[in-house]
Amino acid sequence: MPLENATPILLLVGAIALIGWGFWRRRGLGRLGTLASLQSLALVSPWLIFFGLSLFGIYLRLTVVLVLLVSTTVVYILLGRQIRQLSQDPEVQAQLRDRLAAMAARNAAMAPDRLPDSEVDTLEGDDQPHPLPADDLQQIKGIFGVDTFFATETIPYQEGAIFKGNLRGEATVVQPRLAQLLQDRLGDRYRLFLINDPSDRPAVVVLPSTACEPPKVLPAQYFLAVLLAGFTLWTCFVRGAEQFYPNFDILMAPERLKEAAPLAIGLAVLLGSRELAHRWMADRYQARLSPPYFLPSAELGGYGAYFRLQSILRNRTELFDIAAVGPVVSGGLSLLALILGLVFTSQGGGGWPISSQVLQGSVLVGLLARAVLGTTVQQTQLLVHPIVIVGWTGLVINALNLIPIGQLSGGRLVQSVYGRKIAGRVGTFSLLILAIAAFTNVIAFYWGILVLLFQRQPERPSAEELSEPDDTRAAICLLLLFLAIAVLLPLTPSLAGRLSIGL
Repeated sequence: MPLENATPILLLVGAIALIGWGFWRRRGLGRLGTLASLQSLALVSPWLIFFGLSLFGIYLRLTVVLVLLVSTTVVYILLGRQIRQLSQDPEVQAQLRDRLAAMAARNAAMAPDRLPDSEVDTLEGDDQPHPLPADDLQQIKGIFGVDTFFATETIPYQEGAIFKGNLRGEATVVQPRLAQLLQDRLGDRYRLFLINDPSDRPAVVVLPSTACEPPKVLPAQYFLAVLLAGFTLWTCFVRGAEQFYPNFDILMAPERLKEAAPLAIGLAVLLGSRELAHRWMADRYQARLSPPYFLPSAELGGYGAYFRLQSILRNRTELFDIAAVGPVVSGGLSLLALILGLVFTSQGGGGWPISSQVLQGSVLVGLLARAVLGTTVQQTQLLVHPIVIVGWTGLVINALNLIPIGQLSGGRLVQSVYGRKIAGRVGTFSLLILAIAAFTNVIAFYWGILVLLFQRQPERPSAEELSEPDDTRAAICLLLLFLAIAVLLPLTPSLAGRLSIGL
């Protein structure tokens, strides 16, 4: 196979490698781990088959792709039921507890020598000056116990303290219990976090509540949010007008705004649905979000919206759900719009001119166009239904926000599933790729600037950072990242030639 096909090949190899890594991570869970890994495979396999066969010149029809999606979805649901039933088995629960105990024993073996139980009230490092009042510090130490968190060292940290030691129970149980004990003793003056320290050992961090709460949103920030939303709606109309008339100055002929309305309204619906989904999920968890700061774009109509978490989330699962629901809703609507638009186009419903070579700009869009339109993609220029442009643009916006950097949706997803350390490494690599792409792509250039200015920092820790989201959420994360890459990666000339796109 020609070397220039390396990009889509790497996409497939990377996806398969991630699936294999998931199998390896769950190798100690027995049948439960096997079922969870098969569930992840069922979610991703239709797209692996679709892309893999296309590399070898085998093009599946849309009906076959839909059958694959429906059948694997059924398998995914059935496996999920088996996992839920198996997880209720007392024997399986005992195995999971044994595995957690073994992991805790390994962590304890790598830890520094512990102090004897008789010295639990005299923790190492107590001779160091602490920013906390002495009475408060003693009250905080009193919440620890041999059945929750055995603290062996106290280290001053910012306005509070870090307590190192050994976790003596499940994090999902220990953190709420310690937090309640802290509240019983000192009210709402302090917040407690259970996190991994740099050496991946559990640690408790206690900080004053005033140092943890994010700054309140000022009236001027609400005004800025409204202003940006209006400006983004305007750029959606500009984008729609330029689809008909490249380099068109809309101010010179405002009467043509009605021609831009289909694309502008469609993009506004996709952008709005994404933010409404985020807020709906945040309300379910009683979490507060800042107003959405929409980011206008002359090239796309908009880049989506930036928001800050105004609450401390309870765990990484909450972070995942809030971050994932926007891309799932907006991306699903965009993909549906693209497929419907291609179907309408194949039935003679086209009206918007695009160059067929434009289809080479995305692996996913190019393959779907080839599957639905057939040899029509060989024409120099195509007349497509307006929904095609709406869906395509929505997919690009969604994919840009799924780049795993900082506080982008993709960054939050990777942080919630794989932890802060891996999220930081992946984010650095993604920034490097985005910087390279910025030399040849104006959208990547402007998006890179916005990311560096507003969203490159990781999300703040949740109250309990040790517990990972379940395997279903890990599979959804994998699928979202895979589809985002497939949207952003262009077709290589060799693959475009084999698909007869733009020839």
